Amino acid sequence: MKFFHLSDLHIGKQLHHYSLREDQREILGQVTEYARQLHPDAILIAGDVYDKSVPSAEAVRLWDEFLTGLSVISPRIPILIISGNHDSAERLQYASALLKGQKIYLAGEVTEQGMTRVTLTDEYGDVTFYLLPFIKPSHVRHLFPGEEPETYTEAVEKLIRNQNIDFINKRNVLISHQFYRGISDPETCDSEIFSVGGLDQVDASVIRKFDYAALGHLHGAQSVGEEKIRYCGTLLKYSVSEASHQKALHLVTLGEKGDPLKIEKLTLHPLREVRKKKGTLSELLAEVSPDERNDFISITLTDEEELYKPREQLDQVYSHILEVRIENTRTRRKLEELDETVKIQSPAEAFGEFYQKMQGTRMSEEEERFMDEIFEQVKGE
Repeated sequence: MKFFHLSDLHIGKQLHHYSLREDQREILGQVTEYARQLHPDAILIAGDVYDKSVPSAEAVRLWDEFLTGLSVISPRIPILIISGNHDSAERLQYASALLKGQKIYLAGEVTEQGMTRVTLTDEYGDVTFYLLPFIKPSHVRHLFPGEEPETYTEAVEKLIRNQNIDFINKRNVLISHQFYRGISDPETCDSEIFSVGGLDQVDASVIRKFDYAALGHLHGAQSVGEEKIRYCGTLLKYSVSEASHQKALHLVTLGEKGDPLKIEKLTLHPLREVRKKKGTLSELLAEVSPDERNDFISITLTDEEELYKPREQLDQVYSHILEVRIENTRTRRKLEELDETVKIQSPAEAFGEFYQKMQGTRMSEEEERFMDEIFEQVKGE
């Protein structure tokens, strides 16, 4: 069985102050064209369809355009979609019963029956897809009276265990949007938003039994411990920190039970690249290739002398400048003098430090647990 794995479309997003509407329309059009050419057995979209929980009318139109383009391909390709932490589960799930008749399966929330299941068939038998939208422990505690999950790992683990999945004989695929962590920390980007302090981490060991885990949330393509537990990353670069990424559309081939899976990365061609350029002003004005003029550019100037209106001069050459930074002897010395190395604290650490200064003593373990629960409840609101 072959399927596309994509996630984190973030439709409606801006890169610094630039709209990405046309960039997103172009890249989604390329996904649609690949679907026409290759006709996968399914298309999985692992959350963060929109960039905001209340998307703009333009963003909704673009999403409708994308879904319509996929849905008219014949024979019809099943499309499986979950909500991410940026989405409104209720808005994304609108008309889900109606769309199901068009083989578009939407899971905005976990129901009383647990995860939404979609079963597809190929020459080797059934493949069951489990749709697990972004959850917090508080979202699912009512499903487990008397043994309510306290952590994100417990919440995911209990939901999976409650499904009575046949991992021995059947092929099973999970679609999930959470911050999964293996033995080592995954690679993250500036464009991602997490709760600081690790409250939302999920131990990837709880999903190891799936034949493939199609993950969303992280913007860089990467596996988590095993190749079959995978973030596909974004289709576009959404921050300067992603300038070196090679974005691609993931095509996953799942063979017979127990056979190694195959992952192909299909090339994408963005309307504009995200680039970093560093050098003196004269160098950056002189060494400009035609394909860079309209790209998104992060510029670092290394001139030692004071410059006359550098931004205005650069604007004459580059049409989409994201930022202009100065890095020279003077700025480095100033940073050293100010000692601007800042330790980033989690909300819990910051409150604990404040509490100790005000009360003259540390919080008790019970008070720390209470504050952790409060921060977990308000995260993402």
